[in-house]
Amino acid sequence: MSKTRKNYPASFKSKVALAALREEAPISELALKYGVHATVIHRWKKEAVASMEAGFSGKLAVQKNDHATEVKELHAKIGQLSVERDFLVDASNRLGLGGGRKW
Repeated sequence: MSKTRKNYPASFKSKVALAALREEAPISELALKYGVHATVIHRWKKEAVASMEAGFSGKLAVQKNDHATEVKELHAKIGQLSVERDFLVDASNRLGLGGGRKW
């Protein structure tokens, strides 16, 4: 018997976390109402508070800049590896080693 994890959309998570932050009802009642375990609601609540802190402190903008820089570096690395792969395939074909493309 295999158990699969439930994937909840972000809109549902935010609705439940907001209800927990507002303390509309005890967590146990919210768990029954939304059909989610209380531990999950506590985790979503902590994540919501952490993301709000990051948004107000300006850390969110720094994270976006870091992400953009990292993506740029990874694209450069992909280009470099593609050129190296093509060079090695051509070299092996010239040497008769049968390094034909398999991808």
